Amino acid sequence: MEVKRTLPTLAPRPIQLTEAQRKELQQLVNRHTTPQQIALRAQIILLASGGKNHRQIAKELNISRDMARTWRERWLESRERQVAIEKRLQDAERSGAPLTFSAEQVIQLFAIACENPADSGRPISHWTAGELAMELVERRIVKSISPRHVRRLLEEAQLKPHQIRYWLTPPR
Repeated sequence: MEVKRTLPTLAPRPIQLTEAQRKELQQLVNRHTTPQQIALRAQIILLASGGKNHRQIAKELNISRDMARTWRERWLESRERQVAIEKRLQDAERSGAPLTFSAEQVIQLFAIACENPADSGRPISHWTAGELAMELVERRIVKSISPRHVRRLLEEAQLKPHQIRYWLTPPR
């Protein structure tokens, strides 16, 4: 029994552009307001449609062969979906990690940060990220949270618990 093996083709899949597509891609490349990554991707597609392979495109644009291959493949995959040209050159959507804490939990953190630590039985004059993290766990608002994450959340909201005394009650 003979097994036939097919070797990968060395020539990349060709890109066929309409005159309107070629014109729009060239306008993206020439426009001063086009983000550089979009302009570069448009150049990759234009060169690929001119019959250049990944190595030639990479050398001409000073990019990796993988980048030339990626954008050729994405372009070819998106052609069936009738997507606008500039949209086809955008980064793919990324799912990212799911949110760790709900909006309600974050709001509760902010509320505690605005409280006087003595009201929670803490023998401190102002909240630290570590103390807030412990308080959130003790109140069963969250199972666990790191002081660094508490600090990040407070920074994003521009809250400074160490200055809370002056914010709630101005100095006399």
